[in-house]
Amino acid sequence: MFLPAGDGATTPGAARLLRLRTLLVSDLHYDLPKLDWVLDQAADVDLLVLAGDLLNIASSVPLDAQITVVLEYLGRMAAETTTVACSGNHDLDHREASGEKATSWLAAARDRGALVDGESMTVGNWLVTACAWWEGPETLERLETGLAEAGESRTGPWLWVYHGPPEGRLSWTGSKHYGDPELPRLLEVHQPDVVLCGHIHQAPFVADGGWYEERGATWLFNSGHQLGPEPAHILLDLDRGTARWKSYAGAAEVVFGDPALAVDQ
Repeated sequence: MFLPAGDGATTPGAARLLRLRTLLVSDLHYDLPKLDWVLDQAADVDLLVLAGDLLNIASSVPLDAQITVVLEYLGRMAAETTTVACSGNHDLDHREASGEKATSWLAAARDRGALVDGESMTVGNWLVTACAWWEGPETLERLETGLAEAGESRTGPWLWVYHGPPEGRLSWTGSKHYGDPELPRLLEVHQPDVVLCGHIHQAPFVADGGWYEERGATWLFNSGHQLGPEPAHILLDLDRGTARWKSYAGAAEVVFGDPALAVDQ
């Protein structure tokens, strides 16, 4: 589904769109202190991105109860700023007729104001697309169809929210790669400008891993996962092309746009 841009006047945080400050978190795994932290930050950014794995299939809390709580958080976040959430492998809640696992509960966040799997929206000059986690040929085909349809409306830079990174620095656990096998091909076909990922908790913290990667025309980011109440996160200024990663292990910055635009004015 494509949601037209309008003039931004009714979008939470619209007055700050000149900077398009974007907060990326992922793999919150039903950690309530982390969700509280993200909610506290929401009003200070123009775009809030939750890149999958909001639930925790290993939790003792039943999945239905987790879903109810997370939907409430997403609604509150969306009331503060433009909020985008995509599904991850922990968010799967049913099987399709084909037997493939898929996520349906996240669609309820749409009614609470969030942009979710399969939807696109223009935010400032950017086209933003939320990509569902896929498990097999049917769910992959839906993903590809959605990207093709969204790409037809592209008039400027394009950002994807896509849980699994491609094989490379962002998919490295320190011992093995767990990259999305189809994402390199999709990047080549569509050439998005920025892809915000998650999935691999260790990547920013291990040798030969990382929190960002430049791949052709696309910059990809993965904030990683850490213990404690504050999630590892990345604050991007999309219009000026800067990104800052912050975790308990430290902080780092990269310029992915025109360096001249990275200077505060």
